[in-house]
Amino acid sequence: MGDSHDWRPFVYGGFSSCTAEFGTFPIDTTKTRLQIQGQKLDGRFTVVRYNGMFHALSRITREEGVRALYSGIWPALLRQSTYGTIKFGIYYTLKKWIDHPEVEDMMTNIFCGIIAGVVSSAIANPTDVLKVRMQACSTSLQQKSMFECFGDVYRQEGISGLWRGVGPTAQRAAVITAVELPIYDICKHRLIQGNLMGDTVSNHFVSMVERWTGIRCNLGSNPIQL
Repeated sequence: MGDSHDWRPFVYGGFSSCTAEFGTFPIDTTKTRLQIQGQKLDGRFTVVRYNGMFHALSRITREEGVRALYSGIWPALLRQSTYGTIKFGIYYTLKKWIDHPEVEDMMTNIFCGIIAGVVSSAIANPTDVLKVRMQACSTSLQQKSMFECFGDVYRQEGISGLWRGVGPTAQRAAVITAVELPIYDICKHRLIQGNLMGDTVSNHFVSMVERWTGIRCNLGSNPIQL
């Protein structure tokens, strides 16, 4: 990935993001249902129906079918193909502009992660709005296509409706990206520099596992998402 016009960070980032999204989407659906239940602002979601992730998975499957767990998957994949592609592309392109490709500076990486997270999530926000609304509703929106839902939101709320919640979404993406990607890069770099591992698949795997430190970051950023 040597020159500034390298397209691989964009393509690989988008593909890996879409793959991960498809595999974990049922869990994301339960997360959305758990977050919106029991609220007082919207009468549709005042009742607490689920006691946890596994109970939600079981009840949604039993009452609405397996397909309901993947309601909103198409806007989710569209989001990852834009958000994931732009996030990885901006992050690694900025790093090359600011520092030498062989240098791994934590503050530089964090700065690039924040910019990449904010820009990519802001651009992809309309797809996130559609995804969450299709996940949240167990009836009407599940029967509509992504384009029909897009039309409904646009007619009823205008273009601003598609960017609803963009502020908190961008803040959360900035926090997560500023932790996950720098941890991965710094870990990989130090394993190579210390002659513990070469630039191999096993190094990338170990660095990726270390990146699961980002789980703590997800826990910390969860109030922003709510």
